[in-house]
Amino acid sequence: MRKIILAVLGVLTIVAAVYFGNILVEKNNKPRPTFKKQIKTVFVENVVNTEIPIILTASGNLVAKNKIAIFSEVQGILKTAKKPFKAGATYYKGQTLLSINSDEFYASLQSQKSNLYNLITAIMPDIRLDYPNEFLKWESYLKSFNLNKSVPKLPTFITDKEKYFISGRGILTAYYNVKNLEVRFSKHNIKAPYTGILTEALVTPGTLVRAGQKLGEFIDPSIYEMEVSLNATFADLLKVGNAVKLTNLEKTKSYTGKVVRVNGRVNQVSQTIQAFIDVKHPDLKEGMFLEANLVAKAESDAIKISRKLLVDNKAVYTVEKDSILTLKEINPVYFGAENVVVKGLQNTDKILTQPLPGAFTGMVVKISKKK
Repeated sequence: MRKIILAVLGVLTIVAAVYFGNILVEKNNKPRPTFKKQIKTVFVENVVNTEIPIILTASGNLVAKNKIAIFSEVQGILKTAKKPFKAGATYYKGQTLLSINSDEFYASLQSQKSNLYNLITAIMPDIRLDYPNEFLKWESYLKSFNLNKSVPKLPTFITDKEKYFISGRGILTAYYNVKNLEVRFSKHNIKAPYTGILTEALVTPGTLVRAGQKLGEFIDPSIYEMEVSLNATFADLLKVGNAVKLTNLEKTKSYTGKVVRVNGRVNQVSQTIQAFIDVKHPDLKEGMFLEANLVAKAESDAIKISRKLLVDNKAVYTVEKDSILTLKEINPVYFGAENVVVKGLQNTDKILTQPLPGAFTGMVVKISKKK
């Protein structure tokens, strides 16, 4: 019985081994799955070399070309005016911006005028006796002397004796003291040097104004100036008088400016040069941020492409034989914010118009027929 059982188990083991062996052989003999090779589709355009203008892009803030900071040279209480001294107020040329109380100073000025008048009056008898030929002009001067008006200019001296006589009586000193006070008196009223707008007001009526105190800022809104910094490489291409196109950040408005000054010194740290642009337009305001496009020069046999297409800033992918990618070296001549001007491509070359992830030389691609 034992021999029979062992014989049956042996037969079963042999059958199982043969069965599983056949299964393994069948698995090994199955054909390997085949995968369909994917060919990526690319968009290309034919290279057309033309003359590309190099446009330098820079930005800056507008500043009023005619702008003054208002300071007081005298001391006193700020008087109330017909037009409030507040930011945004418009003043015409010659109109009073602000007036400082000058009652005390005016009294001192009148005192000095009276002193000068008395000194001249006191020497009239001596002039009649010693300089009879000069008496009439001095008499006429006294008659024209008005304490409520500016002191008239002294008569011209005919002889040195007359000059020494007048000077020795202290009249010249008194005259120039009065003229000095008149100049300081005029500074109690600050007038607009041109038609403009008050952009900053730092005092109000009733405020005690001190000498040297800043009172506000006044600008001419008809013309503005913008300072831009450009690469020093193009310093020799910047010319005074060149037209400049200016746009706002949203690119919704454009203005035309003109280069009026170019700095003769290059910034050693940034290697840039300053250019100043004048622009006029009623919509402009001081402090506005604008972008300037300056036409510097033109490159012949060049093409403008997107900076995204560059590989290591020295090569681009082209398609040869309508299906094979090739990395071709180029010569970038100018880098813009989004585009780059390159040379070295032939008119027969087909260049990618969009970056291709995973691209490599020799890669097989399919050119899309859609534009």
